[in-house]
Order: sequence, then structure tokens, then C-alpha cells
Amino acid sequence: MDNKLVVGIADMKMTRQDGMLITYALGSCIGVCLYDPTIRLAALVHIMLPLNMGAGRKSPMKKQGGMRSRIVAKIAGGARMFDVGGSGSLGNIGQRNIESTHIVLRREGIRLLREDVGGSVARTLLFDAASGQACVRSYGKPELIF
Repeated sequence: MDNKLVVGIADMKMTRQDGMLITYALGSCIGVCLYDPTIRLAALVHIMLPLNMGAGRKSPMKKQGGMRSRIVAKIAGGARMFDVGGSGSLGNIGQRNIESTHIVLRREGIRLLREDVGGSVARTLLFDAASGQACVRSYGKPELIF
């Protein structure tokens, strides 16, 4: 496959019908795969602090023909990368990002199909526009396809 698009930190890329979207180094960050299966429109977003994700902006997927009622999501990331003592949530940014992503997806009416979140290892997330399949790779674990 020649059409590989790398999504950087705090970045988003989109492709239609074919192509592979890839984001590396999802530690406490969240990778969100958004997919409209009817037109095979795929977007991958690498987000750091998702609470205000998309606030006040028009959906780029809508501009490309995607319909919110058809869009589904898969997410990965949200690891606890640092062990910080105490009872506060400072050390578990990953968990806060997972919860914020869930809130935003619910608020936007986007159905979450699957997730691979939490833990303590970074992930690489690949998203295939032709099939809508996501693949998660992380050190010491078998590849997860969903």
C-alpha cells in the first residue's frame, strides 16, 4: 500500500476509499479512528487533551461527505506512563484522557465500537480506510486488530 499517512501529535489526517493512517507514540494520548463505512471515509486524530476537541469547528468529515449518523469510532491509548505518588489524578493523565474522549464522543453522538486503552505501554495505531479495521501494536503484546 503506497498511500500511508502519518498522523503526528495533536494532528488529524483523513483519506477516502484506500490508504493507511498511522500514529505513533500513543502514551497518555488518545488515537481516535473515525469511520463512515458507507463511503469508506476514514479519519485518525492523535489527541493530547480531548475535552475541547472540535469545539466551535465544523466537522472535516462532513465536508468530505461523511454523515454523523453513520460515523463510528475506535480508540486506543490513554496509558499511565509515569508513576506519580499521591492520591491526585496528576499522574494518570491517560485515564483523564480516556474519560474525556468518552464524554466528547457521547456528546457528539458518535458510537464507540471498540477500544484498547489504559495500561502502561505506548501504542502505535494503524487504521485502514478500505476495511475500517484498526490495528494496535504495543511492546510485549500481540497485535490487536479490531
